[in-house]
Formats: sequence, structure tokens, C-alpha cells
Amino acid sequence: MAESKISEIEGIGPVLFERSRRAKHLNIYVKPFRGVRVAVPYRLSFQKAEKMVHSRLSWIRKQLVKMARIKQKHDFLLQESARVNRSQARRKLILRLNELAETYGFTYNRVFIRNQQTRWGSCSSKNNISLNLKLVLLPTELMDYVILHELVHTRQKNHSKDFWSELNALVGDAKRMSSRLKEYGLVLL
Repeated sequence: MAESKISEIEGIGPVLFERSRRAKHLNIYVKPFRGVRVAVPYRLSFQKAEKMVHSRLSWIRKQLVKMARIKQKHDFLLQESARVNRSQARRKLILRLNELAETYGFTYNRVFIRNQQTRWGSCSSKNNISLNLKLVLLPTELMDYVILHELVHTRQKNHSKDFWSELNALVGDAKRMSSRLKEYGLVLL
């Protein structure tokens, strides 16, 4: 059985259907620069997946229009991401992490700077912080938001009410910052 398939769908263009071991349900993703991708669970045939996509054409078209605006607005970011100097990004991020940790009284174990494809950062149970090197392309307040988000995880290991309360005390409206960050994620991740 094929693991992926591209279908040309009228009014949408090429749609990539990919088998996914992790998908429990059919998931449709529309991203700028990448187009439409459908994660298909193993229990579902490509034929049924394509029928389901046809039932969501209106939503997909709206998303494509939205992604075209985002693509136009942030096209320069994609070009810049190809030119990120790893060692400079590493220095900048570690320096800022240390400044924010000291300012707000956080401690962490180790730091890793990686070129991640799906997340801006993470904090392990051992308080190791991993940051995406593309953070240096974000506006300073969003870069700080991600770093502080991970530092708060050194104290609050989940996204509980206490977590958001502590993060809000540091950055103001954390949920608004998170929404702003999502738009950049569509382009850079």
C-alpha cells in the first residue's frame, strides 16, 4: 500500500495525502509555502480520505486565501530563515535565556539550540530547555515570550491555570502572544 499520494483537486490544486501512524482521525493542514497536506490514519483508505477532503472544500479554500495573505506578509522571513547563522543565533539565544532567567529568578539545567520543524521550544522534566534557532527571526517580544514560556515550565510542568497565571505576570497577555506566535509558526516551522 502506498504511503503517500498527490491528487489534483479542482479549485484547490495538488493535495498531498500521507499515511500517518500517529493520526487517529483525518487531519487537513493548510500552510503557506507548503500547500494542502492530509494526514490519513491507516484504517482509512485514500479514496475515503479524498471524499472527506471534498466535503471540506469550502474551509480549505478559506484557509488557502488566509495562507496567501500570510505568505505575502512574511515572505521575507522564509528567505531570512535560510540565512540564519547557527553560531550567532546560539549565542544570542543563550545570552537572552540567561538574562531572563536571572532577572526573574529561574534556574534550568542545560540548554539546547536546535533547528526544529514543529516547535519553538520545550522544557524537559529535568529542566533542560530546548530552543529553536529560528527564534532569532521573531520580534524581540515574541522571542522573549517563548523563552519565558519555557522558563515557567521549570516551575509549572503543564499548561495549568497556575502556569498561565505565572506567565501572564511576566509577559502581560500570554494568550494574545501565543496567537501572534502561531502566524510566525505557519511560515517558519
